[in-house]
Amino acid sequence: ARSAMQISFHLVDVFAEQPLTGNPLAVVPGADPLDEPAMPEIARELRQAETTFLFAPRQPPAAWLLRSFTAGGVEVFGAGHNSMGAWWWLAESGLLKLTDGRNEFTQEIGDRSLPVEIDVVGQRPRSVTLTQAAPAFGRTHSDLDSLAAALGLNPADLATKLPAQVVSTGASHLLVPLRSREAIQRARPDADRLTSILHAAGGQGCYLFSLDPVSPAAVAHARFFNPGVGLVEDSATGSAAGPLACQLIACGICKEGEALAVEQGHEMGRPSLLTVCVSDGVVKLSGRCVIVASGVLRL
Repeated sequence: ARSAMQISFHLVDVFAEQPLTGNPLAVVPGADPLDEPAMPEIARELRQAETTFLFAPRQPPAAWLLRSFTAGGVEVFGAGHNSMGAWWWLAESGLLKLTDGRNEFTQEIGDRSLPVEIDVVGQRPRSVTLTQAAPAFGRTHSDLDSLAAALGLNPADLATKLPAQVVSTGASHLLVPLRSREAIQRARPDADRLTSILHAAGGQGCYLFSLDPVSPAAVAHARFFNPGVGLVEDSATGSAAGPLACQLIACGICKEGEALAVEQGHEMGRPSLLTVCVSDGVVKLSGRCVIVASGVLRL
């Protein structure tokens, strides 16, 4: 008989200042003994927005290799909430050598090695900053009637001064500008229709945004849908906030070098704030997290 394997897991609320807000993430450290089929199965069992597994790195100087799966068991590769929560857990776990001030590390995600900065005050993490891939601007979607219908909205709800465009900083998402926060709240996507539009445009998820946020600290209000990977709605999407900041700068609405905050998750009752800074084409995503639970998987 095979002996049972016990592996710890932790739940982290990402882009959150207090427990039970932000975007939940499961972190599974010490994942090296797991075989390939176990990871999507564990992600389906834990049923968080994403589950991130921590491995010994393949490519020095990376400190850790991260692999992330959605609740539907689909592997994803952007450096967003999946990576932010894992590094916050590492910072609080004692597995990293940290000094007060800025601590620099490298993470391996897919075939990329990306920088991570952890700001520490009094031996506690104050923020985690992830460098994303350089922005890549993809296709625009010009058929606003079909897009509005897929979102359960009227064509008049879509803003026309900005393009509906696929932009990537590691994961390709279709950014869709709406005229108002009220229109965003009314959106009721049709999963099949939206999936086919995303597929044709080369986008993974759909990021709706408007420039009338609730918080005076934010530049945009957003919602994220990714029906293709079984993600009905996401409360904080770092891999989409990075592209949005790049598009707002490219369109002259925001300036390079400024910290741009995007609010998300309000419609889900999990308000989140994501901060992006773009300088000389380098995209950096910052946030804070809260560890809310720990447990043991018996496999």
